[in-house]
Amino acid sequence: MIPQVLVSPNTFFLAPNDWANITFRLCLAVFFGGVIGLERERRRKPAGLRTHMLVSVASAIFVLVILQIDIEPQDYNGLSRVIQGVAAGVGFLGAGEILRETSDEESSTIEVRGLTSAAAIWTSSGLGIIAGCGLWQLGLLSIFVSFFILYIMKKYERRI
Repeated sequence: MIPQVLVSPNTFFLAPNDWANITFRLCLAVFFGGVIGLERERRRKPAGLRTHMLVSVASAIFVLVILQIDIEPQDYNGLSRVIQGVAAGVGFLGAGEILRETSDEESSTIEVRGLTSAAAIWTSSGLGIIAGCGLWQLGLLSIFVSFFILYIMKKYERRI
């Protein structure tokens, strides 16, 4: 006789009518994006509070869609493709934050600035993906690490 393995229900995928869980995940994405966005807003960066919140929520929405419509709960190919698409798309958003063309009378040059802001946008997207997947413990740890890097390390960087 083959022993049966007890399998816990998969909480990763969502039923379309699980509004409480969907709402929690979207609110978590708003919170995660807001923490990063407040720090960037405080430093008067072009991509501030609303931008980071929107990037995080949009990433969570893309993930939630695939988690609700994916037919096979054990098949993560659809989720993997969504995460790859979000990461690539947000990379282009970050590139727009980095490259700025400056022109004067004699020449036009490209000035590279905003690398940290672009990385913060990408981080907000990753946090949105985490929230959309319902991995709130990983999200809380990640937001503390991100805030440490953006806020505490900036103070340390100034002292060097």
